[in-house]
Amino acid sequence: MSDFIVVAGPDIADILRGDKAEVRDIVASTYRLHDAGDTINPDSYFLRFPHKPDSRVIALPAYIGAGVNRMGIKWISSFPDNLSRGIPRASAVLILNDFETGRPLACLESAHISAARTAASAAVAAEQLCRGTGITVGVVGTGVIASTVLDHLHSSTVDIADVVAHDLDHERVTGFAEQVRAEIGLDVAPVGLNTALKADLVVFATTAGEPYVAADHRFAPGQVVLNISLRDLPPEVILASTNLVDDVEHCLKANTSPHLAEQATGSREFIHGTLGGLLNGTVALPDGKPVVFSPFGLGVLDIAVGSHVMDRALETGKATVINRFIG
Repeated sequence: MSDFIVVAGPDIADILRGDKAEVRDIVASTYRLHDAGDTINPDSYFLRFPHKPDSRVIALPAYIGAGVNRMGIKWISSFPDNLSRGIPRASAVLILNDFETGRPLACLESAHISAARTAASAAVAAEQLCRGTGITVGVVGTGVIASTVLDHLHSSTVDIADVVAHDLDHERVTGFAEQVRAEIGLDVAPVGLNTALKADLVVFATTAGEPYVAADHRFAPGQVVLNISLRDLPPEVILASTNLVDDVEHCLKANTSPHLAEQATGSREFIHGTLGGLLNGTVALPDGKPVVFSPFGLGVLDIAVGSHVMDRALETGKATVINRFIG
């Protein structure tokens, strides 16, 4: 118990690349456990900077019981100016602790874990919500999260026919299309925002700080919207849809689109339920409206996926063990 485990980003990427189906199963199982109350997921803590208002660092502590029985914290930064430096916007570490003793077990590079659990969450939701075959996918925002979501969707049960993508940066969306074609095997057509919003499955993965979709826009009945970036949609669009979240208390804060809808109405009645409730069979969706899934991003998902990665790294010799780390 005095040893400490370190797992580097490239090794984590290799593990996650080969375990996509298992990661989705872990995420779905964690949502069920969270719905059943077998997790502890406190509020995230945001570290913000007055002189860098577009940047932030978030701390997400959490505990998951059942067969995992571990706790920990993800410390993840978002610095959009990094893109102009040629480095990723987000970087993160995950610390895992043993629940019996409280001692730290491991430190894992976590940008890959964070992207994978976010994408797996989106794919789990899409598998539950998308009906039929020949699904068109419209991606808004073409960063790492978007490509990872497409990777998980492509290997899920969602039957993808076509993919279109929109980004304010034309060179970025062109590079995204080339990357997705080479790495995932999907053709992506760059389009305008209005075209992307007409897809059967719309994926928002931007860095937007406030809504920009027109207030009078209405998604069609049966359309599914994965509101991953949380702040693209105005309250009017949210209120005209059936709304699922990952956790009501977590999602309705920090001026997310659902939080703006709550502020506008003074009520939470527009929230239909949670994805965990849908997976556990306690939530049923009505017909006749589009469905918007807004996941705030639960720390328990990082703990669950990170625990799997740590165990797999130890099994495959990809972990570095520091002996006698704790004095």
